[in-house]
Amino acid sequence: MRKQPGSVSMGQLWRFFLPLGLSASLVTISHVIINSTLTHAANQKVVIASYALAMSLLIITERPAVLLRQTCSALVRDKRSFRAMLRVGQLVFASILLLGMIICYTPLGRWIFGGLFGADDALVPDIVNVYQILMFVSIFSGIRCLYHGVIIYNMRTKWLTIGMALRLIGMYGLSLYFMHQGVNSGTVGAIIFLTGMMIEALVSYLEGSSLVRSMPERVEGHEIGSGRQIFSFYRPMLLSTLIAVWIGPSINALLGKTSDAALSIASFALAASLVQLTLSFFTYFHQIVLNFYRTDPGAVRKFTLLLGFVPTVLVSLLAFTPAGEFIVGHIMGVEGKLKAETIRAMQPFVLLALALPWLDVGNGIIMVRGQTRVVVGSQSANLLFTLLTAAVCILFTPGWNGAIGAWAQSIGVAAECLFIAIAIRRIGQGTKFMPRQAAADLE
Repeated sequence: MRKQPGSVSMGQLWRFFLPLGLSASLVTISHVIINSTLTHAANQKVVIASYALAMSLLIITERPAVLLRQTCSALVRDKRSFRAMLRVGQLVFASILLLGMIICYTPLGRWIFGGLFGADDALVPDIVNVYQILMFVSIFSGIRCLYHGVIIYNMRTKWLTIGMALRLIGMYGLSLYFMHQGVNSGTVGAIIFLTGMMIEALVSYLEGSSLVRSMPERVEGHEIGSGRQIFSFYRPMLLSTLIAVWIGPSINALLGKTSDAALSIASFALAASLVQLTLSFFTYFHQIVLNFYRTDPGAVRKFTLLLGFVPTVLVSLLAFTPAGEFIVGHIMGVEGKLKAETIRAMQPFVLLALALPWLDVGNGIIMVRGQTRVVVGSQSANLLFTLLTAAVCILFTPGWNGAIGAWAQSIGVAAECLFIAIAIRRIGQGTKFMPRQAAADLE
C-alpha cells in the first residue's frame, strides 16, 4: 500500500534505498571472487586475458537486459502491464541469445575479438569459449532485472540484497571448488559468474512472481497494456546505450595518443575502477525518483540533497588526502610513477562525482514523465564532449596522461547532466505515460 501524497518519511526512503545501495556495492565483490580464482591458474596471463576480453563484450550485450529493471519499475502496475512487459523482455532475451549464437559460432566472433578488440590470434579461441558461457549471463541478468523492477516498485528492496548475498555465497563456494580442482581456463570464471547470476535470478523470480500474482488484473487509470507502449519507453534508453558504449573505448583509444600511452591507460583504468567502487552505492537515485517523486517530491528533494554531495566528498578524500595514497599504494599495491599518475587521474573525477547523483535524479524524472527519448540526446552530448575534451587535452597537454581520460569522462557526464536539466525545464510537468494516475500512484 502506497502512502498518500506528502506522507513519505525519511525513514521510508532510507529503508528503500539502503538495500539498493548495498546490493550495488556488493556487485564488485563478485568480480573480486572471480579474478582471485583465475590468479590460481598456471598460465595466469592467458586465462585472465581471455576472461577479461570476453567480459568486455558482455558488458555491451548485457545492457539491453539491465534496462528492463528501470522500464518495469516505471511502467508495471498490474498483471496486464506485466504481461506486456514480459513480452518485451522475451523479445530482448531472444535477440541477445541470437546475437550470442552468431558471435560464438560464426566468423563474427573471431573478427570482434581478434580485429575489433585486438586480441592475439592464438587467444581468440579461448575468448570465444569463455563467451559461449557468458552469453547466458545476459539472459539470467535480464530475468533478474525484470523481476527487480516489480520488487523495487513494491518497496521490497531487501530482496535485492538477499539475492546478491546468496549469489556471492554460491560464487565463493564454487570458487573454492575450482581452486581445489585446478583452474585451467577462463571458462572457470564464466561458470562462476553464470552460477551466481542464476542464483540471483532465481531469488528475484521467486519473490517477483509472488508479487505479480498479488497484483490486480488492471488498475483503473493505468493505460499501459501493450508491448508497443512498453517498447516506446524502452527503445530510446536502448539507443542511448548504443551511444554510451563508445565512450569507454573512445577514451582508451585517444589515450593511446598521449606521450606515454601505457602509463596513461593504466593510470586511468586504476583511477576509474577505484572511483566506480566509491560511487557504486549511490547509483540508485533514479529509483527513489521513480517510486516516490509523484507521491512526495519534497521528500525526494530532501533525501537527494542529503546524500547527493556525499560522493563528491568521498572522491575528494581519495584524490586530495593521504587516504588515496594509502589505498592506491598499500591496498592496491601500485608503486612509483603509476601510483602518482593514478592519484592525479582521480582528481578530475571529483567533477564526475558532483554531477553523477544529479544526473541520476534527472534521468529518474525523465522516466517518470515518460520522456525517455531525451536520453538519446543526453548520451550524444556526453560522447561529443568526451571526445572534444580528450582531443583538446591530447593536443595541448599530452603529459597529463591518465588525467586526460578522467577530465574527458567527467566533462562528458557534466554535459549530459546539463542537457538533462535543460530538457526537464523545457518539458515541464507533462507526462506521456500514466496521465490519469493520481499523485499517490496506487493506493
